[in-house]
Amino acid sequence: MPHLKISGLCKAFGKKKVLDGLDLEVKRGECLVVFGGSGSGKTTLLRHIAGLMEPDSGNVWVDGKLAVDTSAQERGVAMAFQNFALYPHMTAFENIASPLRARKIAEAQIVRQVQEVAELLRIEHVLSHTPKQLSNGQKQRTSLARSLVHKPQMILLDDPLRNVDAKIRFEMRLEFPKLFKAFGSTVLYVTQDYREALALGDRIGVLVDGKFRQIDSPAGVYRNPQSQEVARLFGDPPINLFEVTPKRAANGAHRGVMEVQIGGQTLALDDTRPDLENRPCVLGVRPEDVLFSTAPSPGALPVTMEAAMPINVRTVALLKAGDGVELLSSRPEDSALAAQRQRLPGFVMLAPGRSMFFDRATGARI
Repeated sequence: MPHLKISGLCKAFGKKKVLDGLDLEVKRGECLVVFGGSGSGKTTLLRHIAGLMEPDSGNVWVDGKLAVDTSAQERGVAMAFQNFALYPHMTAFENIASPLRARKIAEAQIVRQVQEVAELLRIEHVLSHTPKQLSNGQKQRTSLARSLVHKPQMILLDDPLRNVDAKIRFEMRLEFPKLFKAFGSTVLYVTQDYREALALGDRIGVLVDGKFRQIDSPAGVYRNPQSQEVARLFGDPPINLFEVTPKRAANGAHRGVMEVQIGGQTLALDDTRPDLENRPCVLGVRPEDVLFSTAPSPGALPVTMEAAMPINVRTVALLKAGDGVELLSSRPEDSALAAQRQRLPGFVMLAPGRSMFFDRATGARI
């Protein structure tokens, strides 16, 4: 039995459909990241699970019980918000303890549980501070501690790292998986950051305009997107997309090999599927799968490197093929390429087995 099941969930505000027939199942102890842009319905989904909203249609089951028949307090669900939502007149200790006091738990047990979760989140030294005395990182940890202190069966996290700086975001991305496993809770984590989704999710649900476009593992969403729309949402630098009509070479050294025209020049492919031949489609290639070399090779696409920009331990290169068509290539850091500031002629091949094809009319993966 899934810990959470959602069937046909719909919600509209006026004429705008925010949730449009959502279906979802989440296993007990799983971390599902709900990824999508602003207005895609992420927070509205969490509020329905928490019992803060009623759907227009559809159902939610938590632990096998129909949520409409279960009060928010009885669902075993905790929720943390992106704006921290701390009580300004209370210390960090009292903020964390507030869910336990609402349950009328004995004071000694409250102290023990608050200390345990504070140590786990490394905020035991600020328990006597009020929110205005806390940094944003400490506020975020305090808010999370309040959600975790009563050991909920399910945790709903609404973009909890959005209002903290890059250093804290990086630290918490490392810490969150350990925290989730330590508490054994089922987690639904909402974010607009694809890196966060890839780092934290056992699975990722890609939510666009109130519908899940794909629910898959992080590797599946990144390497096997089921639509051009999903492919665009993951990756920085973004995926290269070219309108092509693959054809089979009729003569010459590459006779029988599938080829495409990019910028008026020919690039050989390793994909030999007959359903691609003469079919208008979109070729998608991740920058790390665009292989740039200064040495020519059979079937390679002639290009010119226009610029190279080091990003951490990788270099992103802007390449131009014929007719000015641009490609982005990403490769491990290379001092010669990273320092390159002049036009550099070269050639491009695509990494074997890495090309993606999408139907030009529908955007669906071929």
